[in-house]
Amino acid sequence: MEKPPVDPQNPWLELRRLTPARIALGRTGTSLPTNAQLDFQFAHAQARDAVHLPFDHAALSAQLTERGRESLLLHSAAADRNSYLQRPDLGRKLSDEAAQTLREYAAAHPGGVDLAIVVADGLSALAVHRHTLPFLTRLEEQMTADGWSLAPVALVEQGRVAVGDEIGQLLGAKMVVMLIGERPGLSSPDSLGLYFTYNPKVGLTDAYRNCISNVRLEGLSYGMAAHRLLYLMREACRRQLSGVNLKDEAQVQTLESDAGVDMKGNFLLDPPTT
Repeated sequence: MEKPPVDPQNPWLELRRLTPARIALGRTGTSLPTNAQLDFQFAHAQARDAVHLPFDHAALSAQLTERGRESLLLHSAAADRNSYLQRPDLGRKLSDEAAQTLREYAAAHPGGVDLAIVVADGLSALAVHRHTLPFLTRLEEQMTADGWSLAPVALVEQGRVAVGDEIGQLLGAKMVVMLIGERPGLSSPDSLGLYFTYNPKVGLTDAYRNCISNVRLEGLSYGMAAHRLLYLMREACRRQLSGVNLKDEAQVQTLESDAGVDMKGNFLLDPPTT
């Protein structure tokens, strides 16, 4: 199909086709056109709804059971959504009841595990609802050969990233992976974040974690995210560390690299001539 002609007076329109960013919106006098203003208000409403959407952990637990995966329903120390949003510290630790549940499970299953997977609503339960199962499917496909022992999937309501370290410590896990809904943006109300920690324990800072963000259909694909996460986990086991000292250097084949093209440098610039 032939591309529509580009208005020579507005070259931004060609760039607008390549990004969801709000550029080249036009204007009516000194204001935005009505369509652009309504689109912004709609995106803002979607972001607000994502923050307040309740975490349907029971439905996710049922779906995991159908796939043969055991799960544990837990809650952070934040009693409700308002407490969670106003007191980030409460979302970083488990409630007393949830901590006791994990202690009892660990006592009944001594010896620890290699990997604990934690799923928390974070700031977008929508992201968790949409992407958890498809991502876990791709992750399990790639990690089958490693033979790691797994804890039940921990589903945490009103949870923040650091709560995963407490869960990993209580379960005696060598590694923990946290799947959590990221802060919604005006073009991404359903972005899923992955946080990985080797040797998790209470009190670790973000410097000890590796993050892979923007996992969603319009962002980083499930397969690519799983590939990067598996690289980090295997390197962490080899080097016994994670965080700022563990760089994501996963190699990804592309058509260009297969053809022997040097992919280094600024892709916005033409390659140097010889």
